[in-house]
Amino acid sequence: MTTNNYSDLTYDQAVDLAMSLADFERTTNWPGHSFFHLERVQMLAERLGDVDKAVPAVHVAGTKGKGSTCALITSILTQAGYKVGLFTSPHLHSVCERIRVGLEPISTTDYAALIGQIWPAVKSVERDGEYGGVSFFEMLTGLAMAHFRNIGADFQVLEVGMGGRLDSTNIVTPEVSVITSISLDHVNVLGDTIEKIASAKAGIIKDKVPCVVGPQAESDAMRVFERVSEEHKARLISASDRFKWDVGSSDIHGQEITLIGSDKTYSLWTPLLGDYQAENVATAVATAEVLIEKGYDIPADAISAGVSSVSWPGRFEVFNIDGKTVVADGAHNPYSVARLVENLRGYVQFDGVILVYGALRGHSARDMLTELDVLDPSIVAVHSRHPRSSHSEEVAETVRDLRMNLVSRFESVAEGLRKAVEIAGPSDLVLCTGSLAVVAEVLEEIHGIEPELYENLKGPRPRS
Repeated sequence: MTTNNYSDLTYDQAVDLAMSLADFERTTNWPGHSFFHLERVQMLAERLGDVDKAVPAVHVAGTKGKGSTCALITSILTQAGYKVGLFTSPHLHSVCERIRVGLEPISTTDYAALIGQIWPAVKSVERDGEYGGVSFFEMLTGLAMAHFRNIGADFQVLEVGMGGRLDSTNIVTPEVSVITSISLDHVNVLGDTIEKIASAKAGIIKDKVPCVVGPQAESDAMRVFERVSEEHKARLISASDRFKWDVGSSDIHGQEITLIGSDKTYSLWTPLLGDYQAENVATAVATAEVLIEKGYDIPADAISAGVSSVSWPGRFEVFNIDGKTVVADGAHNPYSVARLVENLRGYVQFDGVILVYGALRGHSARDMLTELDVLDPSIVAVHSRHPRSSHSEEVAETVRDLRMNLVSRFESVAEGLRKAVEIAGPSDLVLCTGSLAVVAEVLEEIHGIEPELYENLKGPRPRS
């Protein structure tokens, strides 16, 4: 764009403008920690009218389940009658999914208007600041907070993009901080031990702000959270200590979960599948109880209704295509893949497995495939549009090295899915996993969704 008038942007123009910023979700070159300065996004927030202080926040970090937990918290607060802004990443099909009111993405019209509103501030930070230009994610953080202020939201639920301490969302002082399950992920950025990763996530813990911690498979992570909370005089609330839980009857439509606390029991149903979702539900309900303790009105029936009405696509979704059972799940690290494998037979019955698999570089493809090997799958290697996606031949080489059964490879997820459904027997399962990018393209093929394609992915993006 050559115009300096940002007040009347089309959606296409707004997306192109936003995508002109540095985008480290899609780049193949990570700049290192020296690039990231909270001072830069803090300056942006100030120039937008201190938007980080305008709406009470719930701030959520973690490795596994943070998106589902954010959605659960948002759904509970919405059912309690609050207007709730939700900021998450990445998106599946459209950038508008990252900024929601309740669980509903903002419109393309609102997105374009917001870009027009904040762009002068974005450019002024680049011009006047000491730390360079605002990144794509930093811009979206400011945009989301500005929107939530504009609409008079009662809460903003903010998902950390990566890590915690240096994440652009960490400019808020929330009502409550939340840290979900920690496992090894993004080790090239956050560190190669649980302690290092937990320390990065613990960077969201603020002075005297209560912090809810979800169930942790590693005691090393919990020790880090206890130490940092003590340093900040922040009350630490362990979801595992607050609740015991039991997963009851379940099918492909949902599952019953009973949370048993010291003075309250919740009998819940959720459409989110997998026994690990009980951990996310417990974490979300513990968060709601902390907000109740702080004086917010959140009735028990709102908690029940919120858990039952939540929607979070791309996580253990079950479909029927041409009589074949298809499961799509965005698991993208060895721990989450292992939990997925453990849960499959609790929801679907199958003999053989046709695996549609692709991964992003840096996401431990070999270790994920090792976890999947117990299924003895026939593998269709695929390559998603994401520029950090491993090419199908790279995936195929890993499969061969592990002596697993490679049946085909495609430079398209849609083609790989069609091939897997074609070769699957009537009692076979087609399992699609390895990254959210792969799952997004699976959902696009199943539902006929037309995605946004960006110049720095594989474009050009279709014009509306």
